[in-house]
Formats: sequence, structure tokens, C-alpha cells
Amino acid sequence: MPDCSYCGASFDGEEAYLAHLEREHEGELGRIDRRRIGEATDDGEGDGRAGFVALAAIVLIAVALVVVVTVLSSDGGSPADGEVEQRPTDLGSAHYHGPIEVVIDGQAVDFSRDRYQRVADAFHFERGDGSRWHVHARGVTLEYAMATLGFDVTGSTVAVDDTTYRDADPDTSVTVTVDGDPVTPSEYVLQQGDEIRIVAERSDG
Repeated sequence: MPDCSYCGASFDGEEAYLAHLEREHEGELGRIDRRRIGEATDDGEGDGRAGFVALAAIVLIAVALVVVVTVLSSDGGSPADGEVEQRPTDLGSAHYHGPIEVVIDGQAVDFSRDRYQRVADAFHFERGDGSRWHVHARGVTLEYAMATLGFDVTGSTVAVDDTTYRDADPDTSVTVTVDGDPVTPSEYVLQQGDEIRIVAERSDG
């Protein structure tokens, strides 16, 4: 049977005692008694609120990280930004160019068309010329360059306009070279004068 340390009154149980403290001695309570009353009235709600606040904080941090990564990875206008891992850097710090030929099923791609002109700042064609590419940044890989034009290129595959050509498939041939040598597009960084040649074709059988 607890006794009140403030007025000496006796109570049948802890619950009645705590109710008395809250009702009669609210302004006199010490830190421990205030905590006891708080725990009794919360009945677990405090822990739930704390858990909700912690979860909300985690979600906000995750969203903020996604926004920061998206902003930092943007290079200013590439239509395939989300499809390539490597990014050019120091936009405007370089200017070099070279020839290119891309042939899909026997048809040479005409890069002089408007859809291929000035698509991205780091890699593009300009002034209506589709025979010579321009690079205006550092670290421009062949994979990145072709992705800005809508081509997903690896060493043995070419995907364009919802069609994928795989060198491993029967009756299909894929060639990706720079200056006549096979390269890994995701690793090869374009240099001044590089001659790019990409050929993907599928025979009719």
C-alpha cells in the first residue's frame, strides 16, 4: 500500500497513488515522480511516437540522398543519363573530334539529322555535319557518347529503337571498334581523332 510522500495519504494500489499525485501534487512533483506519471499515462504511446519519428527521419534522409545523387550526376541534357554508369567531367574543358560510322542492318545512320544534332553538351554533332563527332568534356566514354544518341552499346551488343542485336545470336553480327580495334565501350574514353565504327546486322536467314 503506497503512501504519498507529499501529504502522507495512503492508497490501495500504484494506479490510484499515481492518479493522486497527478491530481493533487502536479506542481510539486520531482523528476522521478513526473516520469512515473508520464509512463503510466502514455501506456506505450510514447514509444510508438518515437518509432514513427525515427522512421520519418530515415525516409527523409533517403529522399534527400536520391535528390543529391541525381543532381550531381546530371551533365545537362543527355537523354540516356540513367542508363550509363560513367559520366564526363569538366564540361567545356576540352574540344576534340573524330569520324564516325554506324551501320544498322546495312543502313548507315545519318547523324546530320536534327534528332542527333546538339543532343548533349559533352558529346554531340553540330552545324548539320553527321560525319564528325565533337567532345567538350573529359572522361567521355564510347558507351556514354552513343547513349546520348539513343544507342545502348557494349562490346558485343547494340540496342536501338527497341531492337537489340547480339553478336552471340544466330545470323547476327556486331562490330564495335575504334581505329579498327575492338573496344569495351564502358571503359574506352574517346580521344582526339578516334575513328568510331559500329556495325550491327542480322541476316534474313
